[in-house]
Amino acid sequence: MMTMTRCLLSLLALSTGSAGPLICNAFSTSLPYPVSAAVIGSTTRTSRLSSSATDEAMEAEISSLLRPSYKIEPIPLRIGHGFDIHKMVPLSEAGQPVVIGGVVIDHVDQKWTDKDGKYTDEPNSIFTTQLGVLAHSDGDVIYHSLVDAIFGALTLPDIGQVFQDTDPRWKGCDSSKFMEHAYDVMKYYGYQIGNIDVTLILERPKVAGFKPAMKENIVRLLHTTEGRVNIKARTHEKVDSVGELRSLSCHVVITLEKVVGDNEE
Repeated sequence: MMTMTRCLLSLLALSTGSAGPLICNAFSTSLPYPVSAAVIGSTTRTSRLSSSATDEAMEAEISSLLRPSYKIEPIPLRIGHGFDIHKMVPLSEAGQPVVIGGVVIDHVDQKWTDKDGKYTDEPNSIFTTQLGVLAHSDGDVIYHSLVDAIFGALTLPDIGQVFQDTDPRWKGCDSSKFMEHAYDVMKYYGYQIGNIDVTLILERPKVAGFKPAMKENIVRLLHTTEGRVNIKARTHEKVDSVGELRSLSCHVVITLEKVVGDNEE
């Protein structure tokens, strides 16, 4: 079984994409070779591992959260649930695009409800605009929900405790790094993906054409197979902030299987 130090190295990956840099500001150096590739719309972005060792303070902080004082019992099957929600605002305000499942969602201008009248003459008026996600990292609701579900299944702290949204290290961070780390934590405790069921909830833009790329990313990052991953998308029937295009959300249910023959920690 790998050490937690090796497990934490997954956090040191950097990415760049056509929509601009999506990197973790905590890390600034990289090896000259690619480690993995993530699909962004019709574009591929390449991830690289940092050549420097993990910052000792960061390693100690995260390791203490993910190695609790109690035993994580090696039961055959674990179930986890994850949820995430983020605001959607005009792209000029968000400063970053809508990224879901590692895919930049290209879209035509949308009819966004200007609840506060910031962009229109009257509150609750319709403002036609390109949308972005307002978030500390890249605001990927599928990836965040998946990480939370994995941590939850293992009885570990939630993603907000491990990667705090007040921590400048995660500002603008590509959430595939959180996914890579969650996979390593899962592997560290001797588990693999049983199955994943994703329910993405947003009114617009439509995402049906992007789901195959999202699924491909999840399969690759969590080292599983297509027959174990499902992605569903639905609207919110024009109700509340999601229905007004002011937010998007996601639920994830996963099962984790104990790896047969894996040695206990």
